[in-house]
Amino acid sequence: MTKSKGQTQKSKALIVFGTRPEAIKMAPLIKKIEECKQIEPVVCITAQHREMLDTVLELFEISPDYDLNIMKHGQSITDITVRALKGMEDILTKEKPDIVLVHGDTSTTFVGALAAFYQKIKIGHVEAGLRSGNIYSPYPEEMNRILTTNLATIHFAPTEGNYNNLIKEGIEPEKIFITGNTVIDALLSVVDDDYTFENSILNKVDYKNKKVIVMTCHRRENWGRPMENIFMAVKEVVGENENVEIIFPVHLNPSIRKLAKYILGEQSNIHLIEPLEYEEFANLLNKAYLVLTDSGGIQEEAPALGKPILVMREETERPEAVKAGTVKVIGTEKENIKKETNVLLNDLHEYNVMANSINPYGDGTASEKIVNFLLSYLTHFKNV
Repeated sequence: MTKSKGQTQKSKALIVFGTRPEAIKMAPLIKKIEECKQIEPVVCITAQHREMLDTVLELFEISPDYDLNIMKHGQSITDITVRALKGMEDILTKEKPDIVLVHGDTSTTFVGALAAFYQKIKIGHVEAGLRSGNIYSPYPEEMNRILTTNLATIHFAPTEGNYNNLIKEGIEPEKIFITGNTVIDALLSVVDDDYTFENSILNKVDYKNKKVIVMTCHRRENWGRPMENIFMAVKEVVGENENVEIIFPVHLNPSIRKLAKYILGEQSNIHLIEPLEYEEFANLLNKAYLVLTDSGGIQEEAPALGKPILVMREETERPEAVKAGTVKVIGTEKENIKKETNVLLNDLHEYNVMANSINPYGDGTASEKIVNFLLSYLTHFKNV
């Protein structure tokens, strides 16, 4: 495109992601960029996850310009990295974007940033600055975050705490922009108090008279004994509390499914269901009493809906949620999981303290803030 006198040349942003959580968090940003006449969005997915990713793309009506489709059964981190890096090289050479936007902490995130760096293209890191302090937990996400930080040109930090993490690591303040988290943008766009589930089991649950616990459990560092402890703990919790039901969308990993069925499969008040599409899961969170999880993203989503969260990990990269009182890290020991869950089930004061704490992750305008910054940032470089 030739720039005429008085006209600013349109900028091009290549948005890269590969997993369902990334898709959810990048979707509102993509939609906001599509509304912007000064920035052309080009969407590239690696499909590090396949089916779960596709349902999110369909929900938000996003049609990728490029699909590397790298997912293979039994793939290793090395497989993901190598295939995505090679695929990205060809796309960047063809498109020559002004900036590459990556999100969070997946292998796709790190590879997208590395591929852009190799071609000296600017990199914007959405959801920058999260840290657990342990490079092996979550694994490999914590190191992916650190490596991406060192490659990125600009950093979109959800919270002041994330900003401070980046400052401590030597990132210049003028390269960091606090936005809130785009996951809140996505969440608020799909939650409906009158929502009807496609899953018939979920429509039969008595959310008004039962204390419904939504559980997710899949993290690599919890495989083995920690996951056995988690499953035994929740089995005993429902045995001791007649008014409790647990809904557990079981991860597709065969080992997790086998263990869940073995320990939890015979419990009438524990519902082992298939993984849910994003819209259904968001609305399930909205109807839940509390959440048990080892996931990262849910620690941001549930507080926006007033749901207490107990995190079954040894540490969290979202300490601002702990500080705000919406999240409590309880580890993976069976007795402690039982104890902390029973406190929230039976002590209304403790429950209300967590449920009414202020969500530290923003008000649903993160995508708008990022686009406004990009407009100023990219226009400046187009005109120098």
